[in-house]
Amino acid sequence: MKLKQNYLLALLSAFIMWLAWPPHNWLAPLLFVGLVPLLVALKQITTNAKNKTGKKIFLTAGLTFLIWNTASIYWVFNSINAVNTGFVGTIVSLLVSLIPYGLGALLMTFAFWMYYRLSTYTNKKWIGYSSLIAFYISMEYLHQTWDLAFPWMTLGNGFAGMHQIVQWYEFTGVYGGSLWILLSNILAFEAYQQIKSQKQYKLAGIWALLLLLPIGYSIYCYKNYEEKSVPVNVVTVQPNIDPYEKYGTTSSSEQLSILTKLSDSIAQTNTEYFIWPETAIPNYADEERIRSNPEYLLAQQFLSKYKNGTLITGIESVRFYNDKRTISAKENPNGGFYDHFNAAIQIENSASVAFYHKSKLVPGVEKMPFPKVFSFLAPVFSKLGGSVSSWGWQEEPGVFYAYSGIGVAPVICYESIWGHWVAGSVKQGAQFIAVITNDGWWGNTSGKDQHLLYAKLRSIETRRYVVRSANTGISGFINQRGDVVQQSKWWTRTALKADINLNDEITFYVNYGDLIAKFCVGFAAIAAIFILLKRWFLK
Repeated sequence: MKLKQNYLLALLSAFIMWLAWPPHNWLAPLLFVGLVPLLVALKQITTNAKNKTGKKIFLTAGLTFLIWNTASIYWVFNSINAVNTGFVGTIVSLLVSLIPYGLGALLMTFAFWMYYRLSTYTNKKWIGYSSLIAFYISMEYLHQTWDLAFPWMTLGNGFAGMHQIVQWYEFTGVYGGSLWILLSNILAFEAYQQIKSQKQYKLAGIWALLLLLPIGYSIYCYKNYEEKSVPVNVVTVQPNIDPYEKYGTTSSSEQLSILTKLSDSIAQTNTEYFIWPETAIPNYADEERIRSNPEYLLAQQFLSKYKNGTLITGIESVRFYNDKRTISAKENPNGGFYDHFNAAIQIENSASVAFYHKSKLVPGVEKMPFPKVFSFLAPVFSKLGGSVSSWGWQEEPGVFYAYSGIGVAPVICYESIWGHWVAGSVKQGAQFIAVITNDGWWGNTSGKDQHLLYAKLRSIETRRYVVRSANTGISGFINQRGDVVQQSKWWTRTALKADINLNDEITFYVNYGDLIAKFCVGFAAIAAIFILLKRWFLK
């Protein structure tokens, strides 16, 4: 009976966490108590279980995180299944989807299991709870930094729909939100235990202060934040070309015609920036010969009507080498090697041109995880027509500088969920952020809404405007407070314009990055060593 009750509590936590997750924006405060039922279940297990306690802890926590992750990112299946039709294709898509559904959940579960292991060696609650926070945030940080990275479900992202209460992300980034949520759940659980056993409310009062003080400070910052008036007129375009047809029935020149007509329809003589979406120029342009590329010439011809205009657009590009100078380079049948890139290009009314190569590539789809480890398989993949890493990438964030001196952070697709990466571009001089994406792969699901909402957090962390151009999805403008001031509708061909304000001030987060996560990694490492030493000495 107890086992069944514990699993029900685990399912209740999963349901509350899903209910609180974007795009259920106004239910975000449920994150403050969403893990309490799970903590109650784990307490019952450690109190009553006579054997296999660790296994029960793992399975119970695993149930919560697997259900919560799967329910929140169910749309991953849609994107895979769209290209795998039929019954067999559906089965294959389901099996592949289990990787993103399960991997993040496994890391979260491992954090709780490690917390249990440490708790068996110490009776000091503060050590145990500190380790739980450290282990959990360390797992989130791992899922942001390793080659299987997919930090979509980082706890701090949960406030993307209620950005008014996390304006202090300009100091902490999203890991400040993760810390806040974990502390809140631990205090709420302990307060519940205290009220239940001692009829005391001291911890409940402390828990209330933990919530109200950061919220109060954030709302104060939100209401009093003022942007400096440094206006730039920007046009963002959503061509709404079906992502599954843009490489077939619609030619590159036709797509460019759509983009230029939409741009011209609302542009002003003083428009300084045009933002076009990811892979808007889909023809594998040779970067060394870009100035003679037909699509580039058409784009520059369009831009000639706007004296101060600069175009930032997605492009699929290629570079050729005499030798294998990058780990992603593939052998060219005609001799030499080459890389192809999911890239952004900046075009001006001059011979100046700049490229940025997407760096945060989708594991398994755009990049083979751990390519150095699996480099020995290169000859095998070569025979099969591929390589150990499909797309090339660059190692550092980039900035596009226009002739006017304005710096822009080019961000391609889901790179926008990496706060530290975007902050890296801002630290180099970016004065606003241009997110170019193609969210049509996921269909009309919450995936596109989450992707838009997460960009609000980048605005707060950096205090920069975000201009979003989606081929299909949601395009729009987000101000420096994280407000979506204008946005398109789903599956609509349109263009939007706005006067955005530039900013060159550097926030604490931009300057110092993910300090909370790095501190937690250090603490977790010490705790893990402590567990190993205890196990060794107890033998």
